[in-house]
Amino acid sequence: MPTPSQPTAILGYSLFATRWLQAPLYFGLVAAQGVYVYKFFRELWTLILRSVTGQADETYVMLAVLKLVDVVMIANLLIMVIVGGYETFVSRIGLQGHRDQPEWLSHVNSNVLKVKLATAIVGISSVHLLQMFVDVHHTSHHSLLWGTVIHMAFIASAAILAYMSGPMAAQGERLHRGHGLTPVYASHEGAAHEGAGRAAGGTNGSSVPAEFAVAARTAPVARVTVPIPAQTVSSPYETYETYDSYVSYDAHETHETCDVQDPAEPGAEARIREARFPARKLLEEFDEEYPRVLDRKAVHRLGGLDFVAARRNVVFIGPPGTGKTHLAVGLGVRACQSGHQVAFATAAQWAARLADARSAGRLTEELADLDACPLLIVDEVGYTPLDPDTAHLFFQLVAHRYERSSLIVTTDRPLGRWEEVFGGAAPAMVDRLAHHAEIVRLEGDSYRMRQVTSAWAE
Repeated sequence: MPTPSQPTAILGYSLFATRWLQAPLYFGLVAAQGVYVYKFFRELWTLILRSVTGQADETYVMLAVLKLVDVVMIANLLIMVIVGGYETFVSRIGLQGHRDQPEWLSHVNSNVLKVKLATAIVGISSVHLLQMFVDVHHTSHHSLLWGTVIHMAFIASAAILAYMSGPMAAQGERLHRGHGLTPVYASHEGAAHEGAGRAAGGTNGSSVPAEFAVAARTAPVARVTVPIPAQTVSSPYETYETYDSYVSYDAHETHETCDVQDPAEPGAEARIREARFPARKLLEEFDEEYPRVLDRKAVHRLGGLDFVAARRNVVFIGPPGTGKTHLAVGLGVRACQSGHQVAFATAAQWAARLADARSAGRLTEELADLDACPLLIVDEVGYTPLDPDTAHLFFQLVAHRYERSSLIVTTDRPLGRWEEVFGGAAPAMVDRLAHHAEIVRLEGDSYRMRQVTSAWAE
């Protein structure tokens, strides 16, 4: 693809910068919301006074409450337009990991925003129509007729928008995740789609390694919709009794790339096998009621895998046995099912792999090869302190993948205590890891210890 000339690039950036002209409009809507706050409390004060003085009958109270509901719904519509519109059309707000982040904001886009606004308008119209019917003796038949017609028009418009947004959202999702459906990877300096085009055409100088180019030409991986059967386990938080049978690291084994599936094997199953999970765990099997503290909405939101496409990180923090690894593996399995390459290992195993690459003088190449995996999972961070050299290796891994690919990290220590594990490298590492990350905290007793205690009691 030809590189745009400098004047063209400057013109494009200048046009893109004009989006900030919309920012004052959203702040103007904030002022309008203040007006509605004043209107709400004025109506509420009037209702209280008339109720206390006996001047309010049942019809008046009902109409006054409906007015208050109307004001609140309009205010909700305003906040949706302000926050969602600013996030969609001006700039990201960056609430990822904030405990008060609205659930709908994590997947907001122009289609979602239009449907939500249309639904809110239908709700407001419903309140207005209900007010007319409550006060039917003082409302003309002409007003009732047109109020009903207008309300039905709003409902029809919302239904049409919702119907149209479904196929559009599905198509956008396919395009958004299309890079994960074929085993074609770009170097850490190139674009995956551009590399795929060169690999398919066999052009020399492609940033795609030759073995990936062959796979791209001969066996493109389609989206796999066959569900993976759940593994029968004794508990959702099974200990690593057979860990070595799933994951092993040979110091003399070469890891030139993130493993790529054999074209003869089913895509999703091959990716799951090559991810080297300690056991197959599914998000659906996770017992959400067991941890005393868990942001369940955040877990459901992460299950949509938007964080992988956005190249963001996930950090699960909690004591042993609370389900951190189960959630990490569950997200990894789902990512494999969605067409993404995933690599799983404990912190100790990643340290051994990176140390081996450094000893061989190919640490830079190893980090670049790991770019083939959009998602890496680092389990059991913080269980043992690391020497300064190993801590620096982890820093290089986190820094290399910063805003480039996603990491899932499980740890038993809050990020503020990572200096106990990584020493002086901790502040810079935490800064990069947590900048674009969803922090999920789990608290509760160990599931495994509860099973042991139950066995003793029996």
